Amino acid sequence: MPGKRKSLRKMEVARVLLVNDDVRSRLTLKALLEAGGYRVDAAASAAEAVGKLGERQYELVLSDPQMESPEAGLSVLAHARLMDYKPATAILTAHPVPDTPPDTPPCLLVEPEDLPGFMSKVADLISQRAARMVECELRRG
Repeated sequence: MPGKRKSLRKMEVARVLLVNDDVRSRLTLKALLEAGGYRVDAAASAAEAVGKLGERQYELVLSDPQMESPEAGLSVLAHARLMDYKPATAILTAHPVPDTPPDTPPCLLVEPEDLPGFMSKVADLISQRAARMVECELRRG
């Protein structure tokens, strides 16, 4: 069994940065994502999120678009897309934005009423990022 333990330790769980100034939403979504098997760091402000982006790498950054200012969350996502490790990014909102095509980056996720659908979108974003990273490595090599 020692070999199995060693391989289990090598498995990496996707890390998600959740940015939301509403404490109830932040704690609920953090618990939901952790129950889905993700490692989740949470930030209550754009400044806190930017600090966390520099401290560790994330596979996905989910941000409420409006926090301490109307553009705070969008600036977090813009900053995340500038990071060398290129995390997937998505807007997280309780209210759908009308007339937004589904493939318009950054992706839009509506706070979950459909929990399986929400978790499926999170998994899709992370796997799309992984595929992009593999493509970049193959082009370099």
